[in-house]
Amino acid sequence: MKILVIGGGGREHALCQAIAASPLCDDLHIAPGNPGMVSLGTCHKIDAEDTLGLFDLACSLAADLVIIGPEAPLVDGLADRLEAANIPAFGPSAAAAQLEGSKDFARQICARVNVPQPHFKSFTNAEDALSHADKLNGYCVIKADGLAAGKGVVVSDDMSQAGPAIIQMLGGQFGQASASILIEERITGPELSAFAFVDGANTIWLASAQDHKRAFDDDKGPNTGGMGAISPSPLLTEDLRKQIMDEVINPVAQEMADAGTPYRGILYAGLMMTQDGPKVIEFNCRFGDPEAEVILPRMKSDLVTLICDLRKGILSRAEMSEDIGVTVIMATKGYPGAYEKGSLISGLEEAGAPDDTMIFHAGTSLNSVGDLQASGGRVLAVTALASTQKQARDKAYDAISKISWDEGFYRTDIAKETS
Repeated sequence: MKILVIGGGGREHALCQAIAASPLCDDLHIAPGNPGMVSLGTCHKIDAEDTLGLFDLACSLAADLVIIGPEAPLVDGLADRLEAANIPAFGPSAAAAQLEGSKDFARQICARVNVPQPHFKSFTNAEDALSHADKLNGYCVIKADGLAAGKGVVVSDDMSQAGPAIIQMLGGQFGQASASILIEERITGPELSAFAFVDGANTIWLASAQDHKRAFDDDKGPNTGGMGAISPSPLLTEDLRKQIMDEVINPVAQEMADAGTPYRGILYAGLMMTQDGPKVIEFNCRFGDPEAEVILPRMKSDLVTLICDLRKGILSRAEMSEDIGVTVIMATKGYPGAYEKGSLISGLEEAGAPDDTMIFHAGTSLNSVGDLQASGGRVLAVTALASTQKQARDKAYDAISKISWDEGFYRTDIAKETS
């Protein structure tokens, strides 16, 4: 098969590693890719948000399958365009991708089928939003309704934090994505990421992970796209897995199908484990990041076969390694705020040399003389597998110690076991 993967981050690097290893993949193409992926396939310099350019590329390649990694082209309808041209795509339609593209849409879907979630209200007017937040004493979560690259969420303690966040978002901080915002009840508890394959009303469990969203140790600092993860989630039990499928994944899939917008692809439910049980924080309509970098290396089943089966209406359970995976993100100092690009990185070959240790490129490029440099906020995902959580964690941080990058930072408490 000739397979085209859309995207250029750590998630897509992990996807490409799995796809390149498939006996079904004869010819792998990636758009735009990054320096870490060049050994896996042919990279094409087309931006992952250039829907028309990506569509033209898929047509010119006569791709047998297009796997869409990021959320933006899904929300923009790339899967619809490809399917209309008889090019098989893995990823939901634009209508179904609104589960991620609009937080209000997702909340309304959950409300219709009684999926547990925080109380919420949507606003387009700053005065009304400020008044509502004031009633909560500013103790709330403020979210841009649309896509904001993982940065459109503010967890507020009081009005000194809530007020500016509301004004900035509704004032155009994230463009059209924050023309509408949600103010949500602030719930507490550890997080769990649940992944399932979905084909209309039919679903099957894939895997779990626990993400670490805050920028700094001890879950402090601003929210990010994710600073590290562990898979499977230490919280997961068989009873909890069944509860998540019965109370979240299955009713949402059924409601989407009943509404005439059936969901097909990978569905990721971000959950908070409250005292009252799991509640939905958000949905992602694709493999998460950094969750993909910790889940896919654990997958023993062939990913391409699973995707092809799903497209035929067959949901096959993935066989996962019993090993535990730990991923630590290395980011550019300043992220998720302003940061400078171009700092040099070295030592990756030695860091990734041990068995079961992988370095996924998330935001890298080559400078004019061919040296590796940071070109994004989240730059590297360092993943290690081992039979215990402590061993996997130690291996990941040992690999990081071999990477030379003066302008990088990372959390030191990812997957840290608590007594």
